[in-house]
Amino acid sequence: MSEKRRDNRNRILHNGESQRADGRYRFKYTNGNGEEQNVYSWRLDKNDPTPNGKKRELSLREKEKQIEQDIFNEIVPNGGNITVLKLIEKYVSLKTGVRHSTSAGYKTVINILKKEAFGSKRIDKVKLSDAKGWLIKLQQVDHKGYSSIHTIRGVLRPAFQMAVEDDLLRKNPFCFELASVIVNDSVTREAVTRKQERDYLKFVKEDQHFCKYYDAIFILFKTGLRISEFCGLTMADIDFKNRKIRVSHQLQRTSQMEYIIEAPKTESGNRFIPMTDDVLECFQYIMKNRTKPKVEPMVDGYIGFLFLDKNDMPMVALHWEKYMQHIRAKYNSIYKVQMPKITPHVCRHTFCSNMAKSGMNPKTLQYIMGHSDISVTLNIYTHVKFDDVAEEMKRLKVI
Repeated sequence: MSEKRRDNRNRILHNGESQRADGRYRFKYTNGNGEEQNVYSWRLDKNDPTPNGKKRELSLREKEKQIEQDIFNEIVPNGGNITVLKLIEKYVSLKTGVRHSTSAGYKTVINILKKEAFGSKRIDKVKLSDAKGWLIKLQQVDHKGYSSIHTIRGVLRPAFQMAVEDDLLRKNPFCFELASVIVNDSVTREAVTRKQERDYLKFVKEDQHFCKYYDAIFILFKTGLRISEFCGLTMADIDFKNRKIRVSHQLQRTSQMEYIIEAPKTESGNRFIPMTDDVLECFQYIMKNRTKPKVEPMVDGYIGFLFLDKNDMPMVALHWEKYMQHIRAKYNSIYKVQMPKITPHVCRHTFCSNMAKSGMNPKTLQYIMGHSDISVTLNIYTHVKFDDVAEEMKRLKVI
């Protein structure tokens, strides 16, 4: 009988194990594809110390157990030799029928990975620390914002989960709380106060140049419409008789300057919004003064858009964001008390906050806002300040 092989500490070595002259251990095996592979470690057993100057890693026998488990679970060796970029491209190719904004987000992530060394990394080589380190690098070195990184991670995490389910990986390295890794530097959208809203609208109404936008901005403040829903409104969507606005679609313009109609952001986005007297009057004024174009623009079968640009094409979100940017700049150049940033979404958030402070039933407000989840609406009720609390307690005669 031949004598069993031993290491330099006189321990018996298992089949496939050997120790090199420099003391490093090797395990030789055949993977699921019938290919000969080798793994190495400076330690045979998990209790062995790591030699001075060497990086600590799993012991050889810990690696052997992982290999045995992968073969048993039929994990594809080497992650199928797929890179991070190829994995994301495969994941995206399977996402059909998505909104154009989602598709644009996928393209952005792919373009980032094409430029990053991380994109050429083999997926089975991506560890938890690698995933976290790359996102930290995006923020601290590339100066990308939290929301951008959140979007990027939002594509990588499900893509890597797909690789796990396809038996390419043992576990998903992107399963962690993002806020625990990078700083959330997102700017919270704040509703403006009732006084700021009044001052802003008064300024717009009385300004010789910006007064033409008054009715539209007033509607945004008083209905809570999403700007894409607002831009998609047609004359057929305004029901003066029953005093309601039909919201059934939204207008978008892609990066290729293509106009498209999409369904509302959520299923709950299909709704009717009641019109107050003031809102009704604004719509009447808009329709009365709407310049009829030589040819009515049609987008995916929709015609009669309320707001057209100088080229007789429907206005989109960017138009109103720019108008409001210029209005604020002019206001702040005149008055010492500066007006905070006001965007179409700030108008929506302000409407929601005002309705919440007025005591509107949360479920009613959820319907008007088109929120799919009541938690989104209820979150508005947490955006209160000391004065709001004091006023409410006085109303309830608590103080």
